[in-house]
Amino acid sequence: MRTLVLGLALTAAAMMIAVVGKGNIATAHPLAQSSAAPADITMAKTFTTAAEVQGLLAKAKAERKEGQVQVAERILSLAPYTVNLEYRPIDGAVAVHEKEAELVYVIDGGGALVTGGKVVGEKRTNPTNLSGTAIDGGSTQTISKGDFAIIPEGTPHQFKPANGLLVLMTFHVPRPVAVAQ
Repeated sequence: MRTLVLGLALTAAAMMIAVVGKGNIATAHPLAQSSAAPADITMAKTFTTAAEVQGLLAKAKAERKEGQVQVAERILSLAPYTVNLEYRPIDGAVAVHEKEAELVYVIDGGGALVTGGKVVGEKRTNPTNLSGTAIDGGSTQTISKGDFAIIPEGTPHQFKPANGLLVLMTFHVPRPVAVAQ
């Protein structure tokens, strides 16, 4: 599992760094731009063992407060990317990430992933994310240990754990920014 998760995360990161030229528009992530400052290597964590992931899960469970929807712990990081463990024992709010896709791997447990539709009770949580209380008209996919999903940017989504256990690996992938040449 460790090799699969690490390989998937690094492959996605490498794909996002690639530069694709089209006419007068170049699509590039800031890391691919020659003028960008190098990533802060002191903050990088590019390998995590299965035992460390289990330790992060134990820490998340211990730190969770009653009623708290999720506790996130960092598994890997290489600026600007992070891979997180998310311990989700209860239904979460609806989320919409306007400028990044979200790659999800179910580490343990299961439940439902609701995507699409219209956000009920929509409110802005920060400049690039919206939240809400429910999804009207979305589609529901049963998820369980070992499953993968990718949620495109701008897509409402909500996780609903079954039996109080849903542990995810999440990787938010910023979309490349189009810059004029």
